[in-house]
Amino acid sequence: MSLTFANLVRQARTGLLLLIAATVVLGVLYPLAVFGIGRLTPGRADGQIVSSGGTAVGSRIIGQAFTGDQWFWPRPSAAGKDGYDPTSSGASNLGPNNPDLLKAVEERRAAVAAADGTNPADVAPDALTASGSGLDPDISPEYARQQVARVAGARGLSEQQVADLVAQHTAGRQLGFLGEPTVNVLELNLALQALAS
Repeated sequence: MSLTFANLVRQARTGLLLLIAATVVLGVLYPLAVFGIGRLTPGRADGQIVSSGGTAVGSRIIGQAFTGDQWFWPRPSAAGKDGYDPTSSGASNLGPNNPDLLKAVEERRAAVAAADGTNPADVAPDALTASGSGLDPDISPEYARQQVARVAGARGLSEQQVADLVAQHTAGRQLGFLGEPTVNVLELNLALQALAS
């Protein structure tokens, strides 16, 4: 079959129409559909922003630093120079036998044990190592319970009040069997602030 000029024009026109149709479907309609679905799930598509008193104070899904004995502390962060930098999410990439990592873990163990009045051997593992993203917003219930006495003492609250807050903010496994129970540090600290005021 020989290609004539008329055949070339017809094939070019067909190709151009397919390009236009694909551009409209994949470049306009599909993104609009995804955007519309995102609007149907409020908060989920916007970073799960948490507000207090009408002011955004953080995201439920991005960890942030809390300092001072009056706050529950998050996991350590290797994201960015000072940690908790969402533009530099990532782990330290130090192996388990790396001397720098081992030194950092031992320094964290000593500091956390001293602050919380805990035996260094009993310090929760998530108090010692950063998560893979460096931005994990959650800690284990064990680490949260370990901090109860320090936080209660700093705020002049009873340990039972603070322990009850931890229990109320402990989320179970996803779907009942995936992962481990967690405590969102930002939400726990906001509840703690509301209780203390």
